[in-house]
Amino acid sequence: MHRRQLVRSAAALAAFSLPASKLLAAAATDAPSKTLPPQPFDHAWLKGLARARAAATYQAPSTELPREVATLDYDQYQSLSFRDDHALWAGDAQSSFRLKFFHRGLFFKSAVRMHEVVNGQARELLYDPGMFDYARSGLRGARLPSDLGFAGFRVNFQTDWRNDVAAFLGASYFRAVGGERQYGLSARGLAIDTGLGRPEEFPQFTDFWFERPAPGHDVLTVYALIDSPSLSGAYRFDIRPGNMLVMDVDAALYPRRAVERLGIAPLTSMYQHGENDRRMANDWRPEIHDSDGLALWTGHGEWLWRPLTNPAALQFSAFGDANPRGFGLLQRDRDFNNYQDDGVFYERRPSLWVTPKAGWGQGAVNLVEIPTDDETNDNIVAFWNPAQPLVPGEERLFSYQLHWGTQPPVAPRLAQVVATRTGIGGVVGRPRSHYSTRFAIDFAGGDFGMLSEKAALEPVISASRGTVEITSARPLASVRGWRAMFDLRPADSRPEPVELRLFLRHQGRPMTETWCYQWTPPAAALQGL
Repeated sequence: MHRRQLVRSAAALAAFSLPASKLLAAAATDAPSKTLPPQPFDHAWLKGLARARAAATYQAPSTELPREVATLDYDQYQSLSFRDDHALWAGDAQSSFRLKFFHRGLFFKSAVRMHEVVNGQARELLYDPGMFDYARSGLRGARLPSDLGFAGFRVNFQTDWRNDVAAFLGASYFRAVGGERQYGLSARGLAIDTGLGRPEEFPQFTDFWFERPAPGHDVLTVYALIDSPSLSGAYRFDIRPGNMLVMDVDAALYPRRAVERLGIAPLTSMYQHGENDRRMANDWRPEIHDSDGLALWTGHGEWLWRPLTNPAALQFSAFGDANPRGFGLLQRDRDFNNYQDDGVFYERRPSLWVTPKAGWGQGAVNLVEIPTDDETNDNIVAFWNPAQPLVPGEERLFSYQLHWGTQPPVAPRLAQVVATRTGIGGVVGRPRSHYSTRFAIDFAGGDFGMLSEKAALEPVISASRGTVEITSARPLASVRGWRAMFDLRPADSRPEPVELRLFLRHQGRPMTETWCYQWTPPAAALQGL
């Protein structure tokens, strides 16, 4: 399955959860096994199972469905609903969580096995047509096979039994919400060969185990088995709902074969257009995006901000680092006026921040930007790519936290980028003798309030190619910050991207995070004036 096919399957989640524009999805997993008696279960056992599976030949999951289920259209599938009284732990008045399951069909053709773990014993949760309301779908539950199985699950918390706090559906994709209770970008268990110019591999969660929470306990523990042609793996998720929902993730990976580009803690979002990139700005809404930038806190303490773009061709960036302190796709712009969408409310979309728990060693945060002309297509992917390749037969462990909410759990003491704008360069009122592009970057926060009115800030700018000219930095009262501006004059007509960096300095001391940008010059025919 290709990424563009994946992203078009996203809207299928809307009927089951909070309002959302999409969820990346792929076919999910093996057909359910026969009913088995309870058996001992713990994380070590799951790791052993993943290792054993990786040592065996990969078996592709079956996507076979009964004809009446396979032919469900979008609206019919949307009408399927899980009955509240059949939710897992619905009968336990002391449980802080309830789980509901997604039906197979439409884009979710394979079955995912579900298990409940109680006192170290796991039992499989079997499909029952009585769990679902088929009234508007045209399906007759009594005629469906008893081993049909489930496609995924969603999580409800005791603060609101009606709306989700998290959902796992499609390949290894999942989403969660913070205090805004608004779905947006997605996370994945793993990414393989993303952005290589060929179809990427989508590992799939084949099995889940849900540990029954202790009475009043506010953390849900979920285990998962992941599988793909390249590897198998064991995952543990500790999910803690709140104004900022936190997931602790432990992953143990067992490769079957070498992987060219491994993506750890992959994040997936959408950027169609915004103030810095108006290539597809043919909509009445000023901006359309789930995230507006990639933030990085490097191992040596530098803070970077990379505004997202919707490029004309696939664009790839790699930020080399050692033991990164964190990275994330953020939605910094929280002003409704900049979106004007009173249906999906892009200003409410959560940001997602990744905090490694232990040193990840050498590698790079990779950013892949894919062209899109449709806001239902997720076109942004960010992940950690370790420098040390996976070796078949080894075990590789990764632990990290995922933070879902309006703000990341950490922020620089420096001023942050609050807007990036681009346009034609040159001096107004003077004939332009050459082509140039203007960049205007607004910073706010940090220690700007301590500066005197006569303070002079120096814009420190670098470009991998071309000439930087007409530079300036001045106070900007509207954001209680500063605006840096410069023009970039291409050195030649080559279409290769130009890497740009900028920060503001006062008396040799950085006052802002570092703004990074990958700019692709227009066609040579557009450069001559």
